[in-house]
Amino acid sequence: MLSRKHKTWTDEEALALAIAYGNSLTDEEDAALTKAATEDPDTILAGVLTKRRPGRPVTEAPKIPVSIRLSPDVLDHFRSGGRGWQGRIDEALRKFMQHETGLGQPDTASRRKKRA
Repeated sequence: MLSRKHKTWTDEEALALAIAYGNSLTDEEDAALTKAATEDPDTILAGVLTKRRPGRPVTEAPKIPVSIRLSPDVLDHFRSGGRGWQGRIDEALRKFMQHETGLGQPDTASRRKKRA
């Protein structure tokens, strides 16, 4: 709970007030406050206040991380091709799956540009 004089706010109310205040700042004021906070060695919010770097776009069918045990020679073979070895394993498994199920050619989503 946050209190000011004789008014006491819940956490939700305090957060709403902080967001409203943040939205009322000009870009220059926001930049000045952010700079001051990140340069202050005592601030605990330095990591929170930095802008998020853009990442990969969100996909409709994200891949699922798994742990798998592979023979050393199989792993060496795929890693010898350089970056993208996990994608090549995924593509090889997809081709095998399509061969097993008789679905024919791999779909275009599994075909990727080769890196130089």
